Amino acid sequence: MLRVLGRASSINVRKVYWLCHELDTPFVPEPWGDATSTLPLDTPAFVAMNPNRMVPVIDDGGFVMWESNSILRYLAATRGDNALYPTAPRERARADQWIDWQAADLNPAWRYPFMSLVRQAPGYDNPATRDASIKRWCELMTVLDQQLQTTQAFVCGDTFTLADIPIGLSVHRWFSTPIDHPPLAAVTAYYERLSQREGFRLYGRNGAP
Repeated sequence: MLRVLGRASSINVRKVYWLCHELDTPFVPEPWGDATSTLPLDTPAFVAMNPNRMVPVIDDGGFVMWESNSILRYLAATRGDNALYPTAPRERARADQWIDWQAADLNPAWRYPFMSLVRQAPGYDNPATRDASIKRWCELMTVLDQQLQTTQAFVCGDTFTLADIPIGLSVHRWFSTPIDHPPLAAVTAYYERLSQREGFRLYGRNGAP
């Protein structure tokens, strides 16, 4: 049985949960890093699995992996019928492009305002830095809106792919953060389209920002 280690409140852990649901893959959740659990990330047992002390980590029959987007690719490639992660090089490259965009561009943009306004974390209280991050976040969401205007469906085209999982969770975070949201009709329609999927309702649009 696949083990998924990490607190359920983590957006990166929820990526893995959602994909497992899409793939009809059973898994055992283990709440490592949850403040209410007895499974802290600095224990030798966890550090042996991931020296970065971050979640998620999976254990697939003794094969241990960390880094959420790499985990998504591994699970999609080893389970299912390649519908979510195509084998054709250009189709796969397009999905990878948007997965990497979410990690390299979109994530850094929303981190500061999310930590400041939602988590209210110490050290995230500089208004100028927050405003600059919000501006960049809005610019990147406009890029996504333009892509969705083109596809009129999902990020890579007519069908749901692996790229929609990290981006869909980021869109949920966008709507869950109390900032002024520019009118992005295609993003709004995409959010509602994703909400028709049970996996997103369970692990994306489930009340956790």
